[in-house]
Amino acid sequence: MKGYSTLSLIRNALGGHKSWRPIWRTPDLKKSYDVVIIGAGGHGLSTAYYLAKKHGIQNIAVLDKGFLGGGNSGRNTQVTRSNYFWPQSAAFFDHSLRLYENLGHDINFNVMFSQRGVLTLAHSHHELEMVRRWANAIRINGIDSELVSPSDIKEIEPLINLESRFPVLGGFIQRRAGISRHDAVAWGYARAADANGVDIIQQCEATALNIENGKVTGVETDRGRISAHKVCFAVAGHTTVLAGMAGFRVPITSMALQAMVSEPIKPCLATMLSSNVIHMYASQSDRGEIVLGGGADAYISYAQRGGIPVVEENVAALLELVPAFSSLRLNRQWAGITDITPDTTPIMGKTPVQNLYMSGGWGTGGYKAIPAGGDTMAHTIAHDEPHPLIADFGLDRFETGALIDEGAASGVAH
Repeated sequence: MKGYSTLSLIRNALGGHKSWRPIWRTPDLKKSYDVVIIGAGGHGLSTAYYLAKKHGIQNIAVLDKGFLGGGNSGRNTQVTRSNYFWPQSAAFFDHSLRLYENLGHDINFNVMFSQRGVLTLAHSHHELEMVRRWANAIRINGIDSELVSPSDIKEIEPLINLESRFPVLGGFIQRRAGISRHDAVAWGYARAADANGVDIIQQCEATALNIENGKVTGVETDRGRISAHKVCFAVAGHTTVLAGMAGFRVPITSMALQAMVSEPIKPCLATMLSSNVIHMYASQSDRGEIVLGGGADAYISYAQRGGIPVVEENVAALLELVPAFSSLRLNRQWAGITDITPDTTPIMGKTPVQNLYMSGGWGTGGYKAIPAGGDTMAHTIAHDEPHPLIADFGLDRFETGALIDEGAASGVAH
């Protein structure tokens, strides 16, 4: 992989930018691969990259029925944090945050990771006690967490209205958390995977899984059959569809989760703000847009757009906290298809079909988990044994009852 550098930027600028190479190939689909990954989003691409880089498996194909990063990887609010309650979740997401901290250097691609912190607000004495419990649990898990008073919050975010209908009584902040550029994460992993020999095949839909004697042997696509020793699917909201092809069911509900941005303005939000009570989270992008989101739409859907009532609710919630934004215009809106499990914890690892693996059920946590998701799934596929960080995330927990309920740590209810 030819590295980007200041010198290369200057050289290409002086040459009229005519010598840049495509950052990934457009290869022909081969008849056979060691591993086929279905889904060219962040999780599929990162899994392929770590399989090739860390485990030496390079005969890999990543298939997508659309275009690279066209699903949830490009339809989120770009937040990365590890302030989770349960030890299993905390360890996994902090591993992901640590990978994000060095990701730009690792894949030689600027993912614009900005550790501006995530500030969670409390609006009642009861909620403040719950926030203290949450923050203490995070500290016990070995992750940074700092309780803040209303005066601290006002110093961090001067525009916040502390005396709205929902007065702010305190909160906590994880300062290592932040945001990055979602497209850059997908493109960076694609470029790095391609440089390690991975074939990224766009506009190639998986139509069936070939299974013989309880073992996966390949994938049927709209371009023909592919033989494969191992298959993994990382398809977000369509996880139930792929599981159905393999003959088993997963407890996942797919809903639209909306996000939206305002017109760009000068820097005015220092952190990512989150409030469970008013049901909204917001940050400011590097381009100056105010990015906001809230709860998932209250109906099952595969639509990537969502409904107007949620837009109105999110905007109204934002104005409760920051009335100064009332003169802003909303620029655009979109939705991703979230795959929500009963305990809002992902399903990762082996499936009832031999040599078939899955990474799904991410709900609202998929983007922040991309590096760790890829790293741990690559280990699981290479060794046919769950990585220690995801040993408790398997499908079998719904039979044993060993659930990991992270509903509260989602930031808002889903």
